[in-house]
This record gives sequence, structure tokens and C-alpha cells, in this order.
Amino acid sequence: MPSELHTERRGDVLVLTISDPPTRNTLSAQVIAAGIEALGVSETNSEVRALVLRGEGAHFCAGGNLKGLTERRAAGRDAQRQMLEHLHHFVEAIRACPKPVIAAVEGAAAGAGFSLALACDLLVAASDARFTLSYAKLGLSPDGGATWSLARALPRPQVQRMLWLAEPVAAETLHAHGLVTELAPPGEALQVALALADRLAAMAPNAVASAKELLQQAPDRTLSAQLAAERDHFLDNLFDANGGEGLQAFLDKRSPRFR
Repeated sequence: MPSELHTERRGDVLVLTISDPPTRNTLSAQVIAAGIEALGVSETNSEVRALVLRGEGAHFCAGGNLKGLTERRAAGRDAQRQMLEHLHHFVEAIRACPKPVIAAVEGAAAGAGFSLALACDLLVAASDARFTLSYAKLGLSPDGGATWSLARALPRPQVQRMLWLAEPVAAETLHAHGLVTELAPPGEALQVALALADRLAAMAPNAVASAKELLQQAPDRTLSAQLAAERDHFLDNLFDANGGEGLQAFLDKRSPRFR
């Protein structure tokens, strides 16, 4: 059976679990389609304030299923093109989601699994987790946006070594470079990610969404354009009900109750 995506609400947080432990949670068309759908539904569901993406059991995600890849290679170029475009829509949906998406990584995050973790807004990893771009060992090149994410976060020679030699990178190393947001004790990545998600869920969702959008678009804008965008977002949030609640709560010396 191909891998599945399980969804579970934990308060204001939606947990997405890639499930196929025997294959270290490889990706399937079903997982990708369900992930895109869950992100779309959560965008319009005011009861969902944050999302956590994880893998079932001891590992996060080993990327593409090589048996399926072999079958699509036999079927022809168009079959694999369709699968890649489907995966890339999933990555874009994570990036475009106005709500925080947090990766909770245990064990291995390899290939497209590594790419999915990098696409998330925050990345919590167990201290013994390992991240690998294993494509070169198969005579392949990366997908899922890994090169886009890593090129913006690490020196080019370091990324090139990761791509060419396909050596596992420790979570501690990525944490030192700022790619891993928080390290967790082994087996506790989900708990740490949920605690972080709960903190974000208590914040004003419109302000959280604005911060995500502004940060993502900043590298492609001039300073003047970014200042104009910051102005417009600030005014929108100031005159939102949550802006009034935040200011009043500060003056009242109490915790705000954002809607």
C-alpha cells in the first residue's frame, strides 16, 4: 500500500502525519494530494491557528518511493513530470499557507523529505536526526525546492558538498546555521513542535500571516517596495479588531484574547 497522510486536531493545531513506517514514510501521490487539501482547508478554518508536519514512528520522511520512481521511469517522462509538479505544488502550498507550518523531525529526513522540512516556516528536530540529499548516489538531482532553500541559508560550497557527496548532516549542524529552529531530545520533536505551535496559535492570526508574507517577499523587493508593503500591512493590522484588542490588553496589563 502507498503511504497515507493522517490528520489530527490538537486544540488549535492541525497535525499532519506522513504514514508508512516500513519505508521510512516515503511520499506517495495520495500523501501529496491530501497535504495540499489539508493546507487549503486549514487556510479558511478559523479554528486552525497552526500546523505541524511529521512522520509516523522513528523517521520523518525518506522522500520518494524508489519502486514507484522506477515504475514511472518505465512509463515515460510525462508520468514523472506530473509527479514532480504535484510535489512542487505541495511545497508551494506550505510556503503560501498564511498560518505557521512547523516540521517535527525525528530520525531521517532524506531527499524530498528534507525539502518538505525546509519548506516549513519553522523546523524542530530531534538532536539525533539526520538530513540527507541522497540524489547523487542514484545518479539524480534534487527536487522539492531543496536547492532554493539551502542556497538562501548556507554558503554555496557547503551546499555543493551536500548535493554532490550526499553525506548525512546532523541536526546540530543545521541548528548552528539557523535552519533548525529548535533541537529536541530524541523522541520529543513532536512535543516541542506542538508547544511552539500552541504559542503561535495564541497570537493574532492576521499579524502572524502578515509577518510570514512580508518576510517571504522581502528578498524579491526593493527597499522602497518593502517599506510600502510594511506600511500597508501595519495599517491593516492596526485597524483590525485584533489590533485594538492587543493595544487595550497592553494598557490593561492583561493577556490579549485574539480572535
